[in-house]
Amino acid sequence: MAKSNHKDKKSLRAKFLAKYRFVVLNENTFEEMLSYKLSRFNVFMIVSISAIFLIGATYMIIALTPLKEYIPGYDSTVMRRQAINNTYLMDSLQQQLLLNQRYISSITDALTGNVDLEDIPSRNVQSEIDLIEELDFSTNQQDSILRAEVAQEDRFNLFETAGTESNFTLFPPLTGVITQGYNPSENHFAVDIGVPEKTPVKAVSDGTVILAEWTTETGYVVIIKHEQNLISVYKHNESLAVNQGDLVVSGEVIGFAGSTGILSTGPHLHLELWSDGYPINPTELIEFE
Repeated sequence: MAKSNHKDKKSLRAKFLAKYRFVVLNENTFEEMLSYKLSRFNVFMIVSISAIFLIGATYMIIALTPLKEYIPGYDSTVMRRQAINNTYLMDSLQQQLLLNQRYISSITDALTGNVDLEDIPSRNVQSEIDLIEELDFSTNQQDSILRAEVAQEDRFNLFETAGTESNFTLFPPLTGVITQGYNPSENHFAVDIGVPEKTPVKAVSDGTVILAEWTTETGYVVIIKHEQNLISVYKHNESLAVNQGDLVVSGEVIGFAGSTGILSTGPHLHLELWSDGYPINPTELIEFE
């Protein structure tokens, strides 16, 4: 039995290594064109090496060339980069949308006068007076000499350097009689100045027009954003002279006073001033008469 198995193995090996001739003949003349000596082992090795080479070449082509983008399951590097950029842009747009919504909400409150009085910081006048009385305003000799020198120099200075206080000096939009004053307890966060119809209304300071539209309740409205987060609102105009996005300078005509809107009772200008979302009494910064 052992001899039979050994004999079968030798026979299989002999068949595997047996030589064969691969001949290509001319069909008409039977002339030998090509001739190769082959064995089953040679054929197996050639086929195996060819298959390995083909698989490696296919992998290299797919991995290192753009052809992989056409194979299902592979995503493009460019598309991946675009997706990441789109994600960043979407996040930025969401943040900007949130800021715009907050800004529009504050503008809406300014137009409608919908402000909670509890949000307005109250001033304790007595505590401020006590604090001022505790301060020492006495001057020494060096301070007096310095004040005298500065005063002497300012006599010949035609253009004084503007300080912090001058930044809050606003241009009167018009002159007239105040028919209704600033009264937060009645949700009237403005002053009404009675004037003849079509009186020019001027910007109180340099700024950008962020709203110039018609509203049912307040007629033609102009809102201007100034420096230091100051916003001025002009309501009940007869007509407007500016558009949204315009840059205006202090004293520039932005509209003409009137009595438009269902809340108006006669020709006048309804002027509001807002700083950081809180109303300001315009008479503290502007003289209207």
